[in-house]
Amino acid sequence: MMKDETKAKRALCGRGSSYLVRSKTMTKHLSLFIATVSLLSSTMAGANQSESPTADHVQVTETIRSFFAAATADDLDKLHAVTTPDFYAFDAGGRFTRDALMDMIKAAHAAGKVYVWTVNEPEVHISGDMAWITYVNRGSIKDASGTKDVTWLESAVLQKEKGAWRIHFFHSTRAPEKK
Repeated sequence: MMKDETKAKRALCGRGSSYLVRSKTMTKHLSLFIATVSLLSSTMAGANQSESPTADHVQVTETIRSFFAAATADDLDKLHAVTTPDFYAFDAGGRFTRDALMDMIKAAHAAGKVYVWTVNEPEVHISGDMAWITYVNRGSIKDASGTKDVTWLESAVLQKEKGAWRIHFFHSTRAPEKK
């Protein structure tokens, strides 16, 4: 049956076997063209998304800023409002629950330390009700000896609960001092 179809195509088109070769080549080129256009379209769509952050992207970043505001004010209730009950952090060489982290910050404040934390260059990624953020925290630590500029590289994993983003995991690494 395949031979009959080929003969029929040759007879109708009057082109012989070169028609079949050109047809297959054109199909390959067309498929390659369609795949390339699809890839470029999806890449450009992703680029447009990162250029204009969604409301969720902004809310994730603001949740991190609220976390630092709570820590600055020693406000445990506010810290609880922006973290999940099973929150934990890797900071200062250890693993801390949210209450233990606040205890450590309060002790530093009581010893006269003043921290300034800022969120710079945030990169937010969202997948359903989970998000992760990476950013550079440029701040300072002030004590009796003076003020020292400090940079931390930080990341966090957040979960959306009842329309609000809450921090589930937080990680901070102090960047080496620039010399």
